[in-house]
Amino acid sequence: MNFFKSFAISGSGMTAERLRLDLISNNIANVHTTRTPEGGPYRREVPVFAQQLERTRRGLEGAGVRVEAVVKDPSPPRVVYQPGHPDADAAGYVAYPNVDVNREFIDLISASRAYEANAAVLEAAKQITSRALELGRG
Repeated sequence: MNFFKSFAISGSGMTAERLRLDLISNNIANVHTTRTPEGGPYRREVPVFAQQLERTRRGLEGAGVRVEAVVKDPSPPRVVYQPGHPDADAAGYVAYPNVDVNREFIDLISASRAYEANAAVLEAAKQITSRALELGRG
């Protein structure tokens, strides 16, 4: 068994989940951003993960995960009646980001647990490799 492959797979999962955590943090930080350089309110960003494959003698095998893209959530912005706000439209409504803080916190917990699980797998593979090397010396 190739333990180095286990390291690479767990590492790719940790990298992907770290990006997911960064995007969640950015979404929460911009929950009240009503004006962006592109125009309109901030739009929630989410990662798109894809299976990473590697060609071997036996065919295609899983080799971890990769981030395919970071996309804007297409759901509509929250509209709030605030006639005194500088970004209010003619009817007095302000478009706020489509960020739901509760959903972001649920995603945050999920991403944290996935990161921790990958870290645990990496640590276990490290311990197994270390024990195998000790047996080889003895």
